[in-house]
Amino acid sequence: MNIKIIFLIVLLSFYFYFCKDNSDSPQQKFSYQGKINYQLSSNEESFLDSIQRYAFYYFLGELNPENGLVKDRTAEWSASSIAAVGFAIPSYAIAAERNWITRDSAAHIVNTILKFFLNSEQSADTMSTGYKGFYYHFLNMKTGKRDYHSELSTIDTGLLIAGVIFARQYFDKENETEKSIRETADKLINRLDWNFFRMKTADQYNNSICMGWIPEKGFHNMGWIGYNEAILLYILAAGGNLENPVESFNAWLSSYDWREPYKGFAHAVFPPMFGHQYSHMFIDFRNLYDDYMKQKGIDYFENSRRATYTQKLYAIENPSGWVGYDSLCWGITACDGPGEKYNYDDKKFLGYAGRGTSGPELVYFDDGTLAPTAVAGSVVFAPEICIPTLKNITDKYGPKGLWSKYGLLDAFNPTLNWFNPEYIGIDQGPIVIMIENLRTGLVWKYFMKDSLIQKGLEKLNFKYANK
Repeated sequence: MNIKIIFLIVLLSFYFYFCKDNSDSPQQKFSYQGKINYQLSSNEESFLDSIQRYAFYYFLGELNPENGLVKDRTAEWSASSIAAVGFAIPSYAIAAERNWITRDSAAHIVNTILKFFLNSEQSADTMSTGYKGFYYHFLNMKTGKRDYHSELSTIDTGLLIAGVIFARQYFDKENETEKSIRETADKLINRLDWNFFRMKTADQYNNSICMGWIPEKGFHNMGWIGYNEAILLYILAAGGNLENPVESFNAWLSSYDWREPYKGFAHAVFPPMFGHQYSHMFIDFRNLYDDYMKQKGIDYFENSRRATYTQKLYAIENPSGWVGYDSLCWGITACDGPGEKYNYDDKKFLGYAGRGTSGPELVYFDDGTLAPTAVAGSVVFAPEICIPTLKNITDKYGPKGLWSKYGLLDAFNPTLNWFNPEYIGIDQGPIVIMIENLRTGLVWKYFMKDSLIQKGLEKLNFKYANK
């Protein structure tokens, strides 16, 4: 046998024996589950494209190109929301795929974002940008320093890091900018100190991930326990350096509230719709079960689908008698509202509030205010009811004031004929990303590949139904 062939065989044998499993990352066990089983008509495709594209323009128009920060809202005085930045990152990739901007432009913006966060001040100083690898909820748009006396936020950092994880998978070219994105992303992800936020208390929050830390006061007295948008945090932490992540995840699972608000729609409830959207923007939960959901017989995707239907059924029931609520006009989530200056008789109206409904027995702040993001951000779960609803509110209320430069405004109240004059970044993000996940699964495809996500899901004992 040729000596070169023998050498090659020996070399390959050495590689497979010694190198194949010599990795901290498990082989890819969890993956994108394929296109959503819903065939869009050409009219629906065109309509969703318009909604998605206009929502994306927010992330161009409200961007500081010098540091990559994105405004929390369109108000001139607004600070940056780090969660909005996390949502912006995949949005630039989506825009590149759809030729709304070039890939080079998307890569340049994302590289600017990541470099800013890497080089920003990490210290316990009250005016730093972050600490322990985490970041303050709100940052000054120009200086990048802490704003609004905000907290070092675990959930908002988690949503930012989700965007960073997506970036290191999507930007896979060998040019200088995309290599920089991957290298910088690695550094940002690896310096997160999850154990800093592990709670040690004598109450239900023991072992959970703390909500936040304020340098002047210390840790928040509450931790993230379910169910809500924070399931992503536990997967990120388990894939990172959190010690005993199963203990923490069990603390999260221990407080789930399982109800059946309408027949056939039992689910782990959380009234504001965003809680059923944010983690799903990145993780494809279809057919994926943890120990709790395995006992209940549904996955988290189905859980969100049922939450979506619950919102529609609540609007049909309309227990408070608000104007406009019906089968084609619904969607309650955290959003701006008209405020108390509109109060009349026994009707009370709120400004920004964590609105939501999990049926008539569990309602948060329903004052007749609806938010398009509650519907558009759920389109992947139930396109058959979300698309007609989006079309109806766009046609009916768009000409009256709901449609402006970034598409559907943040909120409206048909009882008062009130339309929010502003947009909010964390409401625009779900519109862009979830419509794309319905159309192509783009964000799911890349995010699910990441070794940290693979490791996190594995450690928390997630399994597919058929395995």
